[in-house]
Order: sequence, then structure tokens, then C-alpha cells
Amino acid sequence: MMVAASGSDDPRLLRIFEAVPREAFLPPGPWSILVDRTSILTPTADPFHLYQNILVVLDKAQGINNGEPLLHAAWIGAVAARPGELVSQIGAGGGYYTAILSLLVLPAGRVTAFEVHPELALAAQRNLASYDNVDVIAGNAVDLPVPPSDVIYVNAGVVAPPKQWLIALRPGGRLIFPWRPTEQIALAAVVTRVESGFEFRPLMPSWFIPSVGASTARLDDVAPDQAGAWRTRSVWFKDVRAPDRSATAIYHDLWFSDQPPSRPD
Repeated sequence: MMVAASGSDDPRLLRIFEAVPREAFLPPGPWSILVDRTSILTPTADPFHLYQNILVVLDKAQGINNGEPLLHAAWIGAVAARPGELVSQIGAGGGYYTAILSLLVLPAGRVTAFEVHPELALAAQRNLASYDNVDVIAGNAVDLPVPPSDVIYVNAGVVAPPKQWLIALRPGGRLIFPWRPTEQIALAAVVTRVESGFEFRPLMPSWFIPSVGASTARLDDVAPDQAGAWRTRSVWFKDVRAPDRSATAIYHDLWFSDQPPSRPD
């Protein structure tokens, strides 16, 4: 199911999804799972209960979950991490999807995983101790420097991606993130660094918890409407190109356009 949801023909995915046990990155069972927005406790600690397309609660008070496998499979297929690439994950949780990403970039690639919540960061460090190509950083990637990356994989909703994340993308690099410009709009998007700028591709509806430090709009932000968000095709730095009539959203230091980066208006 995960391979099918990925939309990828990468032959490694089946072996990698099989190789990473979800239960190894979660608290001991029974587990609190979300079914149709209702929290229930699995009847036993049998890992069988985890191999469904469900959210597993990691921190109920803060709304933090281990996300739906089929959604993340689609994201993993969209960014297509390759051997030798450098990945930055923002919001590692317990490390399950970090582990999958780390196997995709073997033998020479690395994953730098940020987790802002100290208890979860400790759990991720413990859970990923045997993954030699993973570094877990306890801290907020909104404020801390993100290393040069071929893939940036963001697991918390942002009003707009911080400029430093886009700067960290290497040529051809892909940033996937949950765009949450308003309470009513939530979609996953892939931003790719191309020669002419940053290409934007809407991927799918995606509702994630808000990112600490990047989920509050400024008074002078211009948010998109629903149609404009899905129509967006590029991202620009304001100091490179001023917003024009193609703008779908405007923020402090960047803006979104409905024109591809190769076609300035």
C-alpha cells in the first residue's frame, strides 16, 4: 500500500518500507490512535494495529502524532531522495520517517533531523542510534541554520517557508512542506530549486500541526485564496524580483506567483 501511494517506480521502496518497523519508533503499546478524529486505544500491544493508515499519538497535549503512512509515502515519492543526497528533516517526531529517508540516501548520504520538543528529540536520538548516517538536533530549524540540502522534509505547517530553508536548497534540491497560509487552506507543496529560481508544485491537501515560530502571519502579509494557493507555480525572493500582478501571496521577504520561474511577467 505504501509503495502504491508513493507513486514511485523506485525498486528500493518496498524493501525499505519492509525494513523499518513502525513500532520501533513509538512508545510501548497499547497505542492511542486516531480514527476519524476520534482517539481510541488499541486493544493490545500487537504491532498489527499499527500497520494501517492511521495517526498514532505521540504527545496528546501538543497534538503531535506519527503521521499517516500513505500520506508520507506520497511525500517520499514526490521528493525522490537518491543515494548520496543530503536530507534535512524538520520535525522528526520519534524518527520513523527519518529512518526511511536515511535508508534512501545510503551509502554516502546523510540526514540531519531537527526536533523542537526536547522529549521527542531524546526519543528520536535513542530510536535512531543504530542509523549511522543520521544526526538528530534538539532545536528549532526556524531559528537554527539548516545545512545545504538536496531534500528538506518539513512536518509542521507554516504560513510561508523561512527564506533560509530555500537558500539551503542545493541546485535541483526539493523542499516539501505543509503550506498553511490561513485556517481554511492547507496543502502540501514541493519547491524545487531550478536554474531560473524556485519552482512550486501543489501536491495534495495536508493538515499538520503548526510549526513553532513560522505559523503566525504578519499584519502586512497577503495570504492567498483557495484557488490562488493551488494555482501557485513559483516562489521569489523580494530582493531578487518585486511582487507583480502574478502574485498569489506576499510575505516579509518572499512571494508566490502563479507563473513558472522561467516566465517572468
